[in-house]
Amino acid sequence: QVQLVESGGGLVQAGGSLRLSCAASGRTFSSYTMGWFRQAPGKEREFVAAIRWSGGSTYYADSVKGRFTISRDNAKNTVYLQMNSLKPEDTAVYYCAAGRGLGLGSSSFGSWGQGTQVTVSS
Repeated sequence: QVQLVESGGGLVQAGGSLRLSCAASGRTFSSYTMGWFRQAPGKEREFVAAIRWSGGSTYYADSVKGRFTISRDNAKNTVYLQMNSLKPEDTAVYYCAAGRGLGLGSSSFGSWGQGTQVTVSS
């Protein structure tokens, strides 16, 4: 339905910053919720942050609250994840997702990007 492409991942030292981008194309709706998830090797995919296209309400996992900021540019159909004060435990593949529901679990998101690797060294 919606095509999503992530970019901005890479290798960074602990305490550093990265900004991830998610470009959306195809059929999009102002009522969509955009989310970021991450998955580390051997672990379940977990929710990181989400934002409503309309209104811009944001939601964060406790593990990233105060360090990560999600934002969107509706005109560019792009969502960003600014990651500051990165820790080694933030290392994971980060996925952008889009959904039409209000839930923040992965099952609430029907469209997914291919992911971008974030590696934080200590």
